[in-house]
Parts: sequence; structure tokens; C-alpha cells
Amino acid sequence: MEKHIGTLDWNDTFLSEEHLKHSFPDHDVVMEKSEEGVENLPPFTLTIEDGEDKESKKVLAQNHQMLNRGPYEYNVPKKNSIKFTPTQVEAIRAGTNYGLTMVVGPPGTGKTDVAVQIISNLYHNFPEQRTLIVTHSNQALNQLFEKIMELDIDERHLLRMGHGEEGLETDKDFSRVNFVLSQRLALLEEVGRLQTSLGVQGDVSYTCETAAHFYLYQVLSRWEKYAGGYDTYSLEQVSSEFPFHPFFQDAPQPLFKGKSKESDWEIAEGCFRHIKRIFTQLDEFRPFELLRSGADRARYLLIKEAKIIAMTCTHAALKRHDLVAARFQYDNILMEESAQILEIETFIPLLLQNPEDGFNRLKRWIMIGDHHQLPPVIKNMAFQKYSNMEQSLFTRFVRLGVPTVDLDAQGRARGSIANLYRWRYKKLGDLSHISQLEQYKMANAGFRFDFQIVDVPDFNGVGESEPNPYFYQNLAEAEYCVATFMYMRLLGYPAEKITILTTYNGQKHLLRDVIAQRCGANPLIGQPHKVTTVDRFQGQQNDYIILSLVRTRNVGHLRDVRRLVVAMSRARLGLYVFGRVSLFQNCVELTPTFTQLVQRPLRLHLLPSETYPTSRLVADSPSREDAMIIPDMPAMCQFVYDLYGSSVEMMMQSLPKEVPVETEEKPVEDDGKVKGQPVVTKEIEFEVLDGSAAKE
Repeated sequence: MEKHIGTLDWNDTFLSEEHLKHSFPDHDVVMEKSEEGVENLPPFTLTIEDGEDKESKKVLAQNHQMLNRGPYEYNVPKKNSIKFTPTQVEAIRAGTNYGLTMVVGPPGTGKTDVAVQIISNLYHNFPEQRTLIVTHSNQALNQLFEKIMELDIDERHLLRMGHGEEGLETDKDFSRVNFVLSQRLALLEEVGRLQTSLGVQGDVSYTCETAAHFYLYQVLSRWEKYAGGYDTYSLEQVSSEFPFHPFFQDAPQPLFKGKSKESDWEIAEGCFRHIKRIFTQLDEFRPFELLRSGADRARYLLIKEAKIIAMTCTHAALKRHDLVAARFQYDNILMEESAQILEIETFIPLLLQNPEDGFNRLKRWIMIGDHHQLPPVIKNMAFQKYSNMEQSLFTRFVRLGVPTVDLDAQGRARGSIANLYRWRYKKLGDLSHISQLEQYKMANAGFRFDFQIVDVPDFNGVGESEPNPYFYQNLAEAEYCVATFMYMRLLGYPAEKITILTTYNGQKHLLRDVIAQRCGANPLIGQPHKVTTVDRFQGQQNDYIILSLVRTRNVGHLRDVRRLVVAMSRARLGLYVFGRVSLFQNCVELTPTFTQLVQRPLRLHLLPSETYPTSRLVADSPSREDAMIIPDMPAMCQFVYDLYGSSVEMMMQSLPKEVPVETEEKPVEDDGKVKGQPVVTKEIEFEVLDGSAAKE
């Protein structure tokens, strides 16, 4: 099997001719001459010639026109909108070629976008091939699957296996035969509408078989008669002789624009392609009328219909025997976040099909991950430390020197925040939008700095506590984090843009208890987007991250630099860390990050006069005298309490005064309150929780 594919349709990978030329800096891009005055627009078909020197490296590019698919808005194909970098294009090219492809993607470098574009290009260039997608978790799989749904891939060719599909942010069912059956009914309704528009008698929209006869004898014959007279038609006749005008009455009118005979004929062909696609899908759905049991239908969907199948490693392991017995086959396998997959879990998806005649059908194996982030979770310490079982196959390959494509530009975090973990990678720059987009130019309202570490001393002589073995909590940090969240909400920050992270499960439960006590039920403040651990939040991001480091006696498992990289790389615009600075800055492994953190003041610097969003630029850093410096956690709690009271008072004063009207006497309860009278606001209680109350 050849490693490189000569000519390939790159579909919507490139946004323009300029983007194409920028994507191959080491090649001479030669565009095929188009008609004079006509701009070269994507999609492009590329023939890449690799040589030893610059002169022999060429990319022969030819643009081609996509066929008209019909007159409706949903007929317009979905297109990629991401301007891929040259390194990302190199990864996409490598993934489309045969063999093993390994892509190392630091945080925010678009690993998922690269994976989705590889899948899309394989789908369009090799429609007969099937691709298996595997991830370590349902959450990672759903994120990948949702991005696939945004591209030009037919929904009937997508299959999501397992029970994680409930988390998909879509109303469509990609996991069972229900989607196919509902689509079949909708298509048969369209056939009935077409029958009515043509004035054909009989019940032709009852089954897929009757619809196929209707297409062959009524629809196709009319089209062939119409198409046969094209050479003799005038411009007006292309529209007047078109046999399906009544069927397309609900399409944007006028159906034919009348600009030229060629353009109107292209519209007519697009309309027929729309009709033909209805009957093509019904022909594919016909076996579902013959297969009666749900198991047989699901097996047919898996074996024959689906082209892109997604599942977790766990599902692959549980169902391997059933899949092999059903003669499940695939040509390509893509593993996302493969650095978090155990070695044995990596091999299981490769063994879901048996070789035929001594040959394995597998053509491509694409592994995408980051070995500098968290490894697979091994709870048995003996296996983890002495058997090295936490090393993934992806990490092993990297250490053995297997060639990789290293993505080298991040587009997630501000440059200043990215510097906290940039040192861990060979080369990691920023994408252009990091310095161009308005949200990255603007400062964080109410804060002097875009990132800061806040030193949290013991509260009442207590730092970290351990109510249960390995169940670490820190009450002072929990109160400080929640008070900071409440402060942000009072300034106008949306709750869904704020996430509170911690490094221990015990602290996670304590944070949730404090939030429930302080503000969880208060409609003015509410809950943050998530309160979870750093390990659970890998692969996700948010605009503003509040991080609690918990430990005050020992560094704990944050000593693992991979966990530190994950913790520092979750924020896009603002990162506020609360911990015992003297403990962590003396840890050798963490020095490159904490050296940058401690260059800024160790007390929280606030600008409470600002509101979200602010008009202040990051470059306009206010002086120390302009900031309000918070000395400790009790001071922060008291300040937020006072700020809340003044905010509520201002809201009450802004309400219009009610005009007194005569009303009936309202029933009064024993405590003097009027029955049914709504409570305007609820005062925040700021007594400090007893740590024992937050035990799990």
C-alpha cells in the first residue's frame, strides 16, 4: 500500500486561495489557470509533489465547482470556517494518507478541529470507507461528534454507540434506528407531496418499494424527456418546460433566475438532484421495512449504513465479542485524547474486526493527544508506580521516537496566561486572533490583573484538613474562592463563563457546600458553570477560572507537572489561583510556572468601581494606588457582603414607586407577613461554615 496519495480533494479545508498558499510555506503553490476575471475559490483539489529541495516541492491546485444540490436553504452544504495553520494542514494531510499518524496537540491548539477535518476529508474522498472514532470518555466523544455534525456530512451516515449520546446537544437521535425510521416517514411524506404535484393516482408513498417504482416510471421518465430537449430549448423554455414546478412551490421564488440558459439549467439539475436524493435515501432505508426486530435493524445500521461510527474505549471492550460476531468492519480508526487511554484499551478497538484472507482491512490509524497533560487514571498505586501502567501507548510511541506532527499555535488563552504553561512545549506560539479579537484586548472588569495567585494563610489556625483519608479540604480557600465568584457576579459577569476548579475531591464537595450556603439559591448570584476537579475538567475550557490548590503541608499530587499544565491551561481570559504560595514556589518541578505567578502581588487587587464588560484595555494597567487590596479571606467576605447590600439598595431605589390604590384587606399570618407576598431579596449569611459539615 502506498503511503502518500497523489491527488486529493481537500473539500472545505481552505477558506481562500491566499489561505491555501499560506498553508504550504515550503512548497511552490501553482494554481491552474481559471477563466479571466474569475477568482479561484475553494474547494481545491491538490496534487502534492515532495522533493528534496524547495524547487522540487510543488502543490498543483485546481478549484472545482460544487454541484447544485437544490433550491432550499438546507441544501447549501455546511462549510468549515476555521483558518487552519500550516502545522494543522500538515496534520490533516498526514491523517488522510495511509498508515500511522501521531499528532501532539498542546492545550488550545485545535486538536478536535484537526480530527474533525480529517474525518470530513476521508468521508468525501473515500465514500466507500468507514471510520471508527474512539475516545476515553463520553464527554470527549460528544464534543467531537457535535463538531462533526456541523460539517457537510450526511446525518444518516453517523452512528453514536453507547449511552453517552444523551449528553449530545441536539434533538436528533444518532444512537438507534429511531432516527432512520423517522427519516423514512418524512421522506415518504415528500414522495406523497411529489405524487400530488404530478397528478399521479395510487398509493405510491406507502413503502420504499412503491416509492422506487414511482421514481422509475413517473419521475425519472419525466426528467429524461425534459433533459432530452435541452439543446432545442430557449431561455424561457428551460423554466416553462420544467416538470416539477408545483413540487418546488415552497422553495424561494422565483425558482429560475433567468440570467442565462446555463445557470437556469444548473438550477434545474439541482432540483432534480434534490428529488433523486429522496429516493436514494429511501432505497437505503428499504431493508428496515424487511427487518422486523430492533436488534436486526440496529445490526444492519452498524454493518451497512453507517460510515462514521463513534464509541468509547469502554464500550469497545464490552461489546467486542458482539461486534466481531456481527462482522463489523472499518477502514480507518481515529483516537482522540489518546494520551489518556490505557495501552490495553488502545489495542482493543484495533481488534474489533477479523482479517479477511489474511489481510487486515485497516488503512489508517490516527492518534491525537498530548503526553504533557494527564495520563490514564490508575487507582491501584502498585500498578501505577511499579508497573508503569499509567503510560499510554501514545506516550510510549513518543518516547520511542515515532515521528509526530506537533501543533505549534494556541488560540485559547491570552498570551500572558499561556506563558504559564508554554515552557513545557518545544514550540508553542499564539494564533493571530489572540492579539486581534476585542475580548482578548479588554481587561477583566474589577481585577487589576488578568491572572494572579493569592496567598491564603491559615484561618483560625487551620489550613488543610483531612476529615477522611485522602479527602483533603481547605475551608479558607473555599470561602475565598466563593467570595471571589460572588464578587464577579455582582459586577455583572455571566455565571456560565465562570468555573471553579480544585485539585481534590474533598475540596470540590466543600466548595459546593459553601456555594449552597452562600448564594446557590440567590437569583442575583446563582451557581457557577461548574465546580469540579482539574482532572475532570481536562479537555474543557471557560473564560474565567478560579482555582483552589488546597494543600498547606505537602505539595501532593500537583507535583506532577502534567496536572499543573492542565490546571493552568483551562482559562481563556482570567485565572485566579488561591493557595499557600510558600509551599508551592519551593517545589522544583513547579518552578517555571510559580516564578511567573509570584512576580505579581500575593494579595488580591480589585477595582470594584468597574462593571462587566469594562472598556479598560489590558495595556492600560492601573497603578497599585488605584486598586483595592484585600488582606485576607474574612476581609473579602465582608467586602462582598457590603457590596451585595449596596447593590440591592441601588436596585430597590431604581424601581418605580407604586401608586397607592384601594385594595381589599389581605389576610395576615401570625408573624405579620401578608400571605403570598413575594420576598424581594434574601440577605447573604457570611458566618464561616464548620469544616465537618462539608464531609461527604
